Amino acid sequence: MDFGVVLQTNPPASRVVQLAKLAEAHGFSHAWTFDSHLLWEEPYVIYSAILAETNRITVGPFVTNPATRDWTVTASVFATLNEMYGNRTVCGIGRGDSAVRVTNGRPSTMAELRESIHVIRELANSRPVEYKGSTLQFPWSKGSELEVWVAAYGPMALKLTGEVGDGFILQLADVDIAEWMIKTVKDAASAAGRDPDALQFCVAAPMYIGDDMAHMRDQCRWFGGMVGNHVADIVTKYGHHGSGVPEALTDYIEGRKGYDYNTHGKAENDHVDFVPDEIVDRFCILGTADEHIAKLTQLAELGVTQFAGYLQHDNKEETLRVYGETIIPALAEHVTAKA
Repeated sequence: MDFGVVLQTNPPASRVVQLAKLAEAHGFSHAWTFDSHLLWEEPYVIYSAILAETNRITVGPFVTNPATRDWTVTASVFATLNEMYGNRTVCGIGRGDSAVRVTNGRPSTMAELRESIHVIRELANSRPVEYKGSTLQFPWSKGSELEVWVAAYGPMALKLTGEVGDGFILQLADVDIAEWMIKTVKDAASAAGRDPDALQFCVAAPMYIGDDMAHMRDQCRWFGGMVGNHVADIVTKYGHHGSGVPEALTDYIEGRKGYDYNTHGKAENDHVDFVPDEIVDRFCILGTADEHIAKLTQLAELGVTQFAGYLQHDNKEETLRVYGETIIPALAEHVTAKA
């Protein structure tokens, strides 16, 4: 299992670079960032600084979308970073949440998402692509490599992920829900004639090392509110029951009264009281190193190939240290023992 860290690009940008460098030093393979150009600083500029000051770590958005950036520009950014620093980028993409909603926009359609994945991937892999009636290719790009991982929750998005994604991003660490969603993606990949085991499966959630459960829950309750935005869309489309989506995912949002993106992804989010402790515990990974190892081992057994931990809390450095010294080696040992 690989390990990533998910950062917000809050100023100063030097702090984001510092955390990415620290993550690499502790054995993390990926440094992901939020991508909402109004709420936070521009991530692609910061990726360049991270790549310049690291040696191994791969960077990418968690996640971008087809609506707020021209697809050819997005592809050009990745191809350029790959030319400058080697192939150390990955594109996480979804239909769009905070980046589009704060501008009163709408999430992209499934058709738009599907087409954007194809266009971005082909161009950023130095290949030609048909786009708006023309054949396009970057004449300056040679040997660039980019995987596109799709963030999804609902049945249609999960199906699309299996059909066209290089990887699947699930933004919650509930073991039962992860099992259902991974199976759904793998089944869709198989039905499309693809090898489901060739896909990457990334589970992402806040990670917090500590022993004060009440404090850790309060620091990470924002995550249940963020996930609730996507679940609310699913419930609006399919209803609470009958969609095949686990009720453990849909039931908790009945108390949701709205959402303020000004505190999106922040520990001080003041409108997530509807998220119960049980959901925080199920969706996040909190507690001692042994508790983290136990849950991550369960996820690895389901086929999860990367855990990406959000660091939007007050214990960033210590959490990274314990992961680097204890948790990452323990999971590597578990995989070796299985082999």
